[in-house]
Amino acid sequence: MNFNIRGENIEVTAAIRDYVEKKISKLEKYFDTPPSSDVHVNLSVYNDEQRIEVTIPMVDLLLRAEEHHTDLYAATDLVIDKLERQIRKYKTKVNRKFRKEGSPKHVFAELEKERQDLLAPEDDFEIVRTKRFDLKPMDSEEAILQMDMLGHTFFVYTDAHSGDTNIVYRRKDGRYGLIETN
Repeated sequence: MNFNIRGENIEVTAAIRDYVEKKISKLEKYFDTPPSSDVHVNLSVYNDEQRIEVTIPMVDLLLRAEEHHTDLYAATDLVIDKLERQIRKYKTKVNRKFRKEGSPKHVFAELEKERQDLLAPEDDFEIVRTKRFDLKPMDSEEAILQMDMLGHTFFVYTDAHSGDTNIVYRRKDGRYGLIETN
């Protein structure tokens, strides 16, 4: 892997570079042959919050993850966990596809049985709770107030003006978003 590590509002020291390269290099165990692609890493600091973005473009796959944390090393560990989950999920999909088609698979290295046992819960989309409620007609401002009172990150409601079902949600930056349906 060829590393391209950039810093925004942070100096990329040799220690940071070594740590990031060491952690990302551990992803090579998931591949039969190590990818020869470039690894793009963007490190940034804003208001005492460290952010790391990792992008690994490959032939049939784009691995990308982003993480925020107060500690850059902890953010790096978290972003590697996200990338590993993406690889395991993609590997499972590839294996299913090739089992159906009977084609050989040589994209990912075989992992030990313990890792495959960890895959099972991620691939199951089990609904563990169902809620039913009547949608009250309201405007988006009232929906945001309701969402904040409930402590949720999203709220579904019927728009009082159009009668459509809409969703308000809280974005990572603390502001709000609106999803309108037709």
